[in-house]
Amino acid sequence: MLNKPIRSTQDFLLSTYFADGLRITIGVLLPSLILAQFGLLKYGMTLSLGALCVSVVDTPGPIVHRRNAMLITTALITVISLIIGLINRNYYLTGIILTLFCFIFTMISVYGMRAGAVGTACLLIFVLSIDDVRPWNEVAIHSGLVLAGSLWYSALSFVFYRLRPYRIVQQTLSDCIMEISSFLRAKAKFYKQNTNFDDNYAELLTLQIQVHEKQDAVRDVLFKTREIVRDSTPEGRFLMLVFVDMVDLFEQVMSTYYNYKELHDQFDSTGILAKYEAVILKIADELDEQAFALKAGSTPEKPLQLMEDVKALKQEIGELESANTTGKFNTLGIIALKNIEVNIENILNRVVTVNRYFDKGEKKKIKEGKIDTERFVTRQSIDQTLILENLTFKSSTFRHALRVSIVMLVGYLISRTLDFSHSYWILLTILVISKPGFSLTKERNYQRIIGTIVGAGIGIVALAFVEDKNVLFFILLFCMIGSYSFQRKNYVVSVVFMTPYVIILFQFLGMGGISVATERIYDTLIGSGIAFLASYFLFPIWEHEKLKADMLSMLEANCAYFNQVSLLFFENVNDFTNYKVARKQVYVATANLSSLFQRMFSEPKSKQFLIKELHQFTALNHLLSSYIATLALYYKEHDFELTRINLIKPLSKNTSYLLTQAQDNLNNPKAEQNPVPLIKIKKDDQLILSQNEESVFQQFITIQKVAYDIYKLAEKLKV
Repeated sequence: MLNKPIRSTQDFLLSTYFADGLRITIGVLLPSLILAQFGLLKYGMTLSLGALCVSVVDTPGPIVHRRNAMLITTALITVISLIIGLINRNYYLTGIILTLFCFIFTMISVYGMRAGAVGTACLLIFVLSIDDVRPWNEVAIHSGLVLAGSLWYSALSFVFYRLRPYRIVQQTLSDCIMEISSFLRAKAKFYKQNTNFDDNYAELLTLQIQVHEKQDAVRDVLFKTREIVRDSTPEGRFLMLVFVDMVDLFEQVMSTYYNYKELHDQFDSTGILAKYEAVILKIADELDEQAFALKAGSTPEKPLQLMEDVKALKQEIGELESANTTGKFNTLGIIALKNIEVNIENILNRVVTVNRYFDKGEKKKIKEGKIDTERFVTRQSIDQTLILENLTFKSSTFRHALRVSIVMLVGYLISRTLDFSHSYWILLTILVISKPGFSLTKERNYQRIIGTIVGAGIGIVALAFVEDKNVLFFILLFCMIGSYSFQRKNYVVSVVFMTPYVIILFQFLGMGGISVATERIYDTLIGSGIAFLASYFLFPIWEHEKLKADMLSMLEANCAYFNQVSLLFFENVNDFTNYKVARKQVYVATANLSSLFQRMFSEPKSKQFLIKELHQFTALNHLLSSYIATLALYYKEHDFELTRINLIKPLSKNTSYLLTQAQDNLNNPKAEQNPVPLIKIKKDDQLILSQNEESVFQQFITIQKVAYDIYKLAEKLKV
């Protein structure tokens, strides 16, 4: 119990979140701190402003992308700071330029998340400079300092990377392994007595989204980093191999799907399922050890005790089968237990294999792998036709850009009317809260309000009871690191840290402390209210608008995945790239559909369409991909040749046909559909199959049945 919080703290301190927070804090604070010693705090604050804005685009990813984004942002914010410095005396002109910039810099998010971050940084410098009216002759100096601050932070970030070029990959891969561990723990709950299967399944889908996000993040930094792709060092080959094995391990975890209710009805009295749960949880612990070793640069111990536990479990299942002379337990139930044990054994073997990679001697022996990395990453080209194609109300990005432009203008007019001393806080709140969809805006709204109120309370208490400036500075530093460390991990916590940091900072600047806290709460409530109302009434974007597209993507991905796995049995496949790409697309489609389903629940009831059917559709497709994964693993883990392909091929073709017809049903709903029968094989034909062929045959039958259920459900849906 004591070790768990200690390990969690260690994990966080070694994570990319804390590394980011520390880097941003140094980059933002150091210029002000140094120049303040020479009585030049005003210039130091401007340098810090430039560093703060450019840090927005310094998110995890390939160093080339980060460097280019920071340089582009540096150029843009320098020009924008010059523009706002020249026009902010004129309220009318400022309002017009603000509206125009909001539209332009929100629209560029069509080119991806990093482009969207560039747009946010540009709007941030505009908003933070909107009240900074200065003489004409100082505007150029101010812009020059913003430029210098931006270049300082960019150089700092590049130096941090060059000192430890593999660090970001190690941290991101570690986070990915920890998410797989959490997914495995959720799987273990299915073996617990009196468990709620619906709640477990919902948790499983949520965790699958997180696993996909982490896997995608690893692909981004791993496959797009030239040094690693070229396999130029043992460390690069090691990281590549660990990730490939972890993706395969996740597929093995995904493949274990059974009728858990029937298993509990049969075997709860024996206590065997509780032992399954214990072993699976221990495997999850081993994954956590590997994740921590990646961050800490250590070597995990070989799981000798766990290997003995799995052997004991296998022996106990054998004894259970031998003792079943009276037929108390269903034969299919015993077979299911044996299959689960085999899968657990295979997962453990892969964990042991990954453990060996950590050995320094083994690292040097790792040979160059042949992976077509380009097929596993998505690249966004800067094509001007893309933004032109999105200049329509059918585009969610266009509607979002239009909404942000109007709402920011409204916020600016209100701030001018109220004449608050820090009116830009209203605009800042609107900027960070406004998201494309209603559900995301609603969530960010709550987070911002709660974080600001709690953080303001902490800031007021700190100022009321702490008079020593040195202590206050350390509180400021602590809150600063906390704010930047949690901004990607937990936004509520980030705002809780940010608010006292801002309040104490203004106290140091002699601009009031408690009064600033009160005004910040008012500004946050006003900005939040404006953004929330706009997300509902002004060109709203509802999740059901993307429902049909995501459902079709899910069907297409599962169909392609099944076809690639079928080819493993029907053809002599030596290159598994197509199969692995299809598997990745299933994970992407599942994550997109599941997250859409979750977001829809936070929308008004009147906007929640086909909730029951969507849940059923998501569950069936998850079940289908699990069964396909089981089929793929059976091919990879057994050495045999099918002699009666003619019996299985019709099943495969009909399954593909059912999934294709389901897509047609969603695309073109009809009043009447031609019935598609299930293909059944005569018992006499089944008798001539070998044991291995029988297992494959039964899996194809199961997959066809699930595909048929999806097809029948698609018949009823009118999306």
